[in-house]
Amino acid sequence: MSQRRPSPAVPALITVATVGVAAGAAYLARTRQREIKGAVVSRVLERPAGRSSYQELAHSLETSGTHLTGRAARAADTHANRETLAHIIGIERWGQHRLGAALGKHPDQTAPYHEHRPPQDTTLPELQALITSTRAASVDLARRLHTRPPSDDLTIAHNSLGPLTAKAWLRYLIHHADLESRKLRGAPTPQTGGMNAAQTQPSATKL
Repeated sequence: MSQRRPSPAVPALITVATVGVAAGAAYLARTRQREIKGAVVSRVLERPAGRSSYQELAHSLETSGTHLTGRAARAADTHANRETLAHIIGIERWGQHRLGAALGKHPDQTAPYHEHRPPQDTTLPELQALITSTRAASVDLARRLHTRPPSDDLTIAHNSLGPLTAKAWLRYLIHHADLESRKLRGAPTPQTGGMNAAQTQPSATKL
């Protein structure tokens, strides 16, 4: 008796169906991600920034800059701290470059931030000075936007967050630097007293 041979179309159909389900799930996940990102951008950046004037944002940049430069000044000279400071400086310079679009310039709105980072061999004292001057430039930029405000409808691309208004960009720079600078650690504080060797290991101080 001859046996029925399975149709080669069946595995193919199953494969197509599986791929279709996977593609659909991936599409839904991407859509959901975009929705969540859009909600976060709206709630954390756009809405609060929209209620602020450029003058108020300049003041916030200045005030938060005092905390930022203070943390930088107390940071220990470690590779991790230097990397964090270089990252903060690079992102802030990158944001300033993008915000040039709000002042009539035509910056590349697709380039990554890396070209705005200080060189790898930049010393801690140099980075500390750059943090101060970079934030001062952001304050000055916000004041110039107050003098020559762009249209409220103008948006400038952010590589990860999508289109942001100029005010949302300024708020982003404030929060990015604040969050990242909390990673900085001070010099280890030696501990003394009748403790065992494991307990007497110096620990980096939080800034």
